[in-house]
Amino acid sequence: MLIEIARIITAAAISWALFVAVDLVFRLPERGGVSGARAIAAAVAEKGGSLHGGSMMGNIVCSPDASAGTLLAACGVAIAGIPGGLAAAALVFIGNRICHDPGYAGTCGAVLATGVITAASYAGLAPEDFIAGMVLAILSIQGLSHIHASRLLEKLWGWRA
Repeated sequence: MLIEIARIITAAAISWALFVAVDLVFRLPERGGVSGARAIAAAVAEKGGSLHGGSMMGNIVCSPDASAGTLLAACGVAIAGIPGGLAAAALVFIGNRICHDPGYAGTCGAVLATGVITAASYAGLAPEDFIAGMVLAILSIQGLSHIHASRLLEKLWGWRA
């Protein structure tokens, strides 16, 4: 039981680092890229959070970005291995186009996650660990504290710049 919890926590840390890194590379904290992201960023900033971190959080909510891509890739790999992960990436790409998302963070995140999850399976982490871990990673950004999460994302954005 404890080893399963450790695997999930490890997968959560890997997933968190992966999706946050992809979102930073695609400059999602800079400004809201899709409809609704700016409104969420403004609401987070109004409550004392960071506007830039709120922009990234808004993108996570409003469009299939790297967090959704990572979660869907984990589901795809669990169901059908590498082809399942790549099929998830294709679905994320379609979702990006439906949302009029100008970037490819979700698609890139899904493709990278497919590779990471496949490689991690050789180290003893199952795709199912990444499904649970990714839910925890998204919860840490979206569900615990918008103010603190947005400030952390802004610090990470500052290190990137």
